[in-house]
Amino acid sequence: MQRSVRPEDGVVTAFRDGVVTLRKNRRTTGFTEALQEIGYQGIRKGDLVIHAMDAFAGAIGVSDSDGKGTPVYSVCQPTGDANSWYYALVLREMSRSGYLLSLAKGIRERSTDFRFVDFASLMVPLPPVEEQEQIVRFVRQLDSRVNRLIKAKRRLIELLNEQKQAIIHQAVTRGLDPTVPLKPSGINWLGNIPQHWRAIAIKRMLKRMDYGTSESSMDEGAIRVLTMGHIRDGEINVPVSGGLDAVPDFLLLEQNDLLFNRTNSPDLVGKVGIFKGTVDDRVTFASYLVRLRVLDEHSPFWLNYLLGSREFWGFARSQALVSLHQANLNSTRYGQMLVPVPPPNEQVEIAEHLRGALATFELGMAKARSEIDFIREYRSRLVADVVTGQLDVRQHPWANIEIEDSTEPILDDTELEDDLEETDDVLEEAGV
Repeated sequence: MQRSVRPEDGVVTAFRDGVVTLRKNRRTTGFTEALQEIGYQGIRKGDLVIHAMDAFAGAIGVSDSDGKGTPVYSVCQPTGDANSWYYALVLREMSRSGYLLSLAKGIRERSTDFRFVDFASLMVPLPPVEEQEQIVRFVRQLDSRVNRLIKAKRRLIELLNEQKQAIIHQAVTRGLDPTVPLKPSGINWLGNIPQHWRAIAIKRMLKRMDYGTSESSMDEGAIRVLTMGHIRDGEINVPVSGGLDAVPDFLLLEQNDLLFNRTNSPDLVGKVGIFKGTVDDRVTFASYLVRLRVLDEHSPFWLNYLLGSREFWGFARSQALVSLHQANLNSTRYGQMLVPVPPPNEQVEIAEHLRGALATFELGMAKARSEIDFIREYRSRLVADVVTGQLDVRQHPWANIEIEDSTEPILDDTELEDDLEETDDVLEEAGV
């Protein structure tokens, strides 16, 4: 349908997680702003909104607000025997399963042109209106509990990481001997350091610093390209496919090269990781990353722990120049930063100590992330069965709990300990 726009209407956006709301309610940056609002249409609370080009990724949902949207949206009103929330779930299941992507008519990769005419021609389930409402209520209750579990798991990861960071900070700034005499470090972000340590500029420990490739054309070449998303918890995960045909030899990574992110959001700039592959892997890195190649006399593993420590990373972020929510950390400025440096043999001892001491924390965080993935996958499979009628939930207590329409799962403020106690029995509580 096409509805006129009112002067007071704000811009409504359909996000990939199924939330359809006024843009200002979610975030105000990262959008392309139209110079002229040509073809905009009115959207009202309760409308089913489908993003024609992004539907394949889940940008489908029911608007929680009055507003306006671009012509890229299909705005649908339910008839008397249709519940908008139920059909949003059906369409999002089609998206999750890849069915909408299979309907793509264009040549643009990972995109569709899923207009209302396509939606109107699809065969979809038509349960009685009351059953549609029961399915929606069941899924909302499920999402509430799933969200609570994920929140608890994330909090557990945060607690483990805080303990991990405390151990790293102690080791890289004071060493392993708690009785060693101390002296003022003269370093802005640090207090005292062991008396036999030195304060050295980062660049003095490096063979070279290099910006990455500016080549943006990605194909199926043999040289894989690392981006910010491949750096996590101080390590680098190499993509398994997709890359460039050629780059200059000096831009190929060698084993134990470090990468730091010189430009991104203020929260991510300065993030560091170590490359544990070899030259045979033929891996390069994007232009917004900087490669640090460590001198042979220093331990790259120790330096990676140091540069990734909470205190140093916080200082590095504070030195970045921020403009329009984008932070930039010049490599020259980065190289001039002073850090506490123990003798080479002590660097190796610290790195080896941390590798063992942190293993339990890293295992715990990995387990929690794996559990989050499992919970999400379980939720997806359960919702698929429910919305397609493979699983009858009409008699389930969750299907008969009246709650207000909402585009977001209900989040519970229960204390972490209570949430963790529920971790093992919430899925069982579903009784399906």
